[in-house]
Amino acid sequence: MLNLSTTTHSTLSLLPPKTPFSDPPSKPFNTHSSLTLKTHSSPPKPHLFHSNPSGALPRKPNPFTVRAFSGEGLQSVLEATSVLTAIIVVHEGGHFAAAAVQGIHVSRFAIGFGPVLARFVSNNVEYSLRAFPLGGFVGFPDNDPDSNIPPDDTDLLKNRPILDRLIVISAGVVANIVFAYLIIFVQVVSVGLPVQEPFPGVLVPEVRASSAAARYGLLPGDVILTVDGVALPKTVSSSSVSMLVDAIKTSPGKPVSLKVRRGKSLDLSVNVVPDESNDGTGRIGVQLSPNLKISKVKPQNLAVAAVYASKEFWGLTSNVLDSLKQTFLNFSQSVGKVSGPVAIIAVGAEVARSSSDGLFQFAAILNINLAIINLLPLPALDGGSMALLIVEAVRGGRKLPQEVEQRIMSSGIMLVILLGLFLIVRDTLNLDFIKEIL
Repeated sequence: MLNLSTTTHSTLSLLPPKTPFSDPPSKPFNTHSSLTLKTHSSPPKPHLFHSNPSGALPRKPNPFTVRAFSGEGLQSVLEATSVLTAIIVVHEGGHFAAAAVQGIHVSRFAIGFGPVLARFVSNNVEYSLRAFPLGGFVGFPDNDPDSNIPPDDTDLLKNRPILDRLIVISAGVVANIVFAYLIIFVQVVSVGLPVQEPFPGVLVPEVRASSAAARYGLLPGDVILTVDGVALPKTVSSSSVSMLVDAIKTSPGKPVSLKVRRGKSLDLSVNVVPDESNDGTGRIGVQLSPNLKISKVKPQNLAVAAVYASKEFWGLTSNVLDSLKQTFLNFSQSVGKVSGPVAIIAVGAEVARSSSDGLFQFAAILNINLAIINLLPLPALDGGSMALLIVEAVRGGRKLPQEVEQRIMSSGIMLVILLGLFLIVRDTLNLDFIKEIL
């Protein structure tokens, strides 16, 4: 993202800060990349039935438990953090490369925010590693009072034509899109493309102890084939899950007839009486997911791999766009599912623990998510800087007064910082091991 002081940033909260926390907002040009993650934005996630006053289905309990600090757990956390760091480097590297290729002055390239842990200077550019590795920024000396570059230098970003500046501003987004495709391509070539084969019914991955499901005999691994005599069809979407969810939620205290397959051939009839939630809906205390078998298909050659990767890329992009659309259309219900950097690392660690292959999809989705979010025309994002360029173009090349631009960007910066801090605090307090300490 870019603003008209002089730094470009990438941050991993809902709408990350525009300038590094150690630098005042008056410092130079900033481009940020922000990331939001809805936990159900790619393949359908399991639903969990328990008390929920909002009436909405809550997501799966936070997977980032104390086991994250075992040897295996710590490795998965480091893997997830490495993925996020790579995405930041790619985004900011896009801004940096676009400026360098055009001969535009760059003064700083940083990974992280806050206090500097290590730094070196090369070709008049300061490269630094900072204390909080959940963001980054590229600095331009346009309005830097400490810079010895004349303010009318044609190689300052602010003095370049609109097209040159647009290339620099959009390069971070382009870099993330290309990186996402390359990740998928490598996945297709190295481990194969996951293919979901649907089967009838809804899978029960987990049953909570002392829940209605446990009392009436449901077990993890069961497949629910029918609910009240209505068959649950095979589908890769969550439509069958939604049918079962609706039947349970609308039947608090009333028997719900289920036909259950246990193992390969044992079919059972189970009548479950859902408990009543605080909001008056039924709950039985299970996780539910589509009944799918995952297999992998490897391409015969690189041309076929490119086709597979393209289809998967557009599929993931469509999922992310749909998820973000639902977030904005149903903001009051969806806002709780938006995650900051702490929760994203938690999800990534769980993905790494369950399947190293899943890290490919995790990284691709984050790149796509980051790219799309940064295109939004908000003051603290790259899209906000692009909007200012459009205004300038409409005004015949006349820029808005610098004070106006600073005021616009500063308002976005404060909102972004507050939202980012809120998400970090909220997600940290939701970590299981923090709950145990408290």
